[in-house]
Amino acid sequence: MDPKFKIFHNDESLGKSIGKLTKAGVSGEDLYVISFDRRRTRRNKKNTDAKKIGRKEMGVGTVLKNIFRGRQTKVEVKLKRIGFDAEKAEKLRVELEKGKILLIVTNQEKVKF
Repeated sequence: MDPKFKIFHNDESLGKSIGKLTKAGVSGEDLYVISFDRRRTRRNKKNTDAKKIGRKEMGVGTVLKNIFRGRQTKVEVKLKRIGFDAEKAEKLRVELEKGKILLIVTNQEKVKF
């Protein structure tokens, strides 16, 4: 099942959408946030029920390889590991570089953001 996603321009809209999803029964285990700015990702993870794409989703080998990769490559690798194909991961990475934040929902058939 392909992950569902929505791109946000600000953290407030993201928070409202996550709140709506959790009220609709989507588990925090299926919600991920990612942005090009690591601090922003951490802040949104801390302030919502979402989590970041981490070691559990990527595997230890990928985490170790990411130590030597640039930020662009790291972001694309994370997106691929969560379920996006290479082309979609690259397009989403470009959007994240513009200062946007991405909400990803996994393991859900129908999602209303």
